[in-house]
Amino acid sequence: MGDPKKPRKKYQTPLHPWNKERIEAERELLKKYGLKNKQEILIMDSILSNMKIQAKRYIAATGKQAEKEKQQLLTRIQRLGFVEKLTSLDDILGMNVEAVMERRLQTQLVRKGLARSIVQSRQFIVHRHVTVGSKVITSPSYLVSKEEEGKISFLARSKLNSAEHPERAIKNEKTSRTKGKQN
Repeated sequence: MGDPKKPRKKYQTPLHPWNKERIEAERELLKKYGLKNKQEILIMDSILSNMKIQAKRYIAATGKQAEKEKQQLLTRIQRLGFVEKLTSLDDILGMNVEAVMERRLQTQLVRKGLARSIVQSRQFIVHRHVTVGSKVITSPSYLVSKEEEGKISFLARSKLNSAEHPERAIKNEKTSRTKGKQN
């Protein structure tokens, strides 16, 4: 059972910690997705590897229960939006960490246009300005499902909810300037 004050690790460290190619790839992911540290990459990688382990197990398994569990895994991955069109368990084995990173709330805020940068989106989330549906989410690593994607917004009582807020006004000025140049 363990000590309740000390939770278990949610990730596994690499077997070869000083692999140059892996370190460079992690550095690029840190920049691209605005992560706080490499531990966040390891957590997302563990989520993906657990799905791959389940997929391998279900590919080898036979029977009614195995078919039921295969379908549950496929619907879960489609619901989370990791892959656009999932036809078989082999597609899961071909996924990479970037598919999981794209579904993070921090990344979704930038893709939706509610934040100018990935770092700013992280700040908005941590400072309790962002809601998904009616829930305030304070974790930038929250995995947004396809159905929740349209429900991402600012908190109703947040000053960022106003279109005249300085952080949002700059975004609106840029879009109006580009529209003016096109006309």
